[in-house]
Amino acid sequence: MKRLLLLILALCLVAALVACDSNTTQPTPSNNTTDTTAATPVVDPATSYTTSLPVADGVTNFVQFTMVGGSTFVVELYPDIAPDTVDNFQRLVYAGFYDGLTFHRIYKDFMIQGGDPKGDGTGSSRMQIKGEFSANGYAGNTLPHERGVISMARRTDPDSASCQFFIMHQDTPSLNGNYAAFGRVVAGMETVDTIAALEVTEQKISNEKTKPVRVPVIESAYFVDYTPTAPTT
Repeated sequence: MKRLLLLILALCLVAALVACDSNTTQPTPSNNTTDTTAATPVVDPATSYTTSLPVADGVTNFVQFTMVGGSTFVVELYPDIAPDTVDNFQRLVYAGFYDGLTFHRIYKDFMIQGGDPKGDGTGSSRMQIKGEFSANGYAGNTLPHERGVISMARRTDPDSASCQFFIMHQDTPSLNGNYAAFGRVVAGMETVDTIAALEVTEQKISNEKTKPVRVPVIESAYFVDYTPTAPTT
């Protein structure tokens, strides 16, 4: 009986490893990298919830990121501008998806990119969402990619955004209408500045000099009640 139980356990572990190696493609905020195979995280927002998020459980349009070391920033989400994008992001936050992940790509005076479960730019969740930006036929998103704005990373496929996101360090009008901006940093922009100033080296896949030498880790991302005072500058 004991040998039978051990055999069943071994089969379950093999099945779990196979389930975490489904084929998706690399999301990126720019179109200068090559698509690669990405692993699927254990937490899957597509199957973790019912149709509506449980507002009674504290879901709000404000998400606080606490970094390992204690620094924080707060992002306000704009569901009226990008409803599907915000819904996907809220589901990931609610699942604790971003807890323990990193900002793996740092491009000073441009943006910082994070939310990849693999930590190298090739990770994804199972859920891919329609790109809510004008170049993809969606006219409702007029949020410009200016300093502090959060937007979804993707590959060349306009409907390939998943879990990776980027936060603008400086205004970049060339991204307007080509990526789904969906919120803004309303507190703690100095934390973004600190991350953007970190020393970087070359990425293994793209050879782009944006890989942080000391990787900034997201300790947790969670919903908060917040009353914005004035835009962070």
